[in-house]
Amino acid sequence: MLVNLSDVLTSQGKVIETTVPIELTSFQSRLGDFPVTDKTPVTFTFTNAGTDRAKVEGSAKITFDTLCDRCLTKVPVTLDLLFERIVTSPDVETEDEDSRDYMEGYQLDAEALLQNEIIVNWPVKILCKEDCKGVCPKCGQNRNTKDCGCDTFVPDPRMAVLKDIFNANKEV
Repeated sequence: MLVNLSDVLTSQGKVIETTVPIELTSFQSRLGDFPVTDKTPVTFTFTNAGTDRAKVEGSAKITFDTLCDRCLTKVPVTLDLLFERIVTSPDVETEDEDSRDYMEGYQLDAEALLQNEIIVNWPVKILCKEDCKGVCPKCGQNRNTKDCGCDTFVPDPRMAVLKDIFNANKEV
């Protein structure tokens, strides 16, 4: 969705508030495809920040369906996005290439800005609950629902040499 910023970029002291619906139905990244289950419109405030510059402030709330990183159960993740950026008109040369990524002429690409904010705010680890036990590495049972009873002891590989020495010198 493109939002026209020509009035804000050219008029000193101009402030415009607007609400833009989110057209995003899923978020795709190298981690996978995450469908959007709930979303609020993006509320923007555009303020003139000098000659051919505008300050973009916004907020939105988006909920995605994801999987727990340990047990792979479905988990909703809600991101409360709050952002602030300075964008410039195409006539101005700037060292900040980030502001150019969102502009197409005098129009702000709201979807590109929103995609970037989702990437920046995406959680590092997604868990269904803080003490998630995950899945058994032997049988694949979800250990949150039932204990499988598998032996999950993993010996320290640094001690394997000592184990070999003891096994070689074991008397029968």
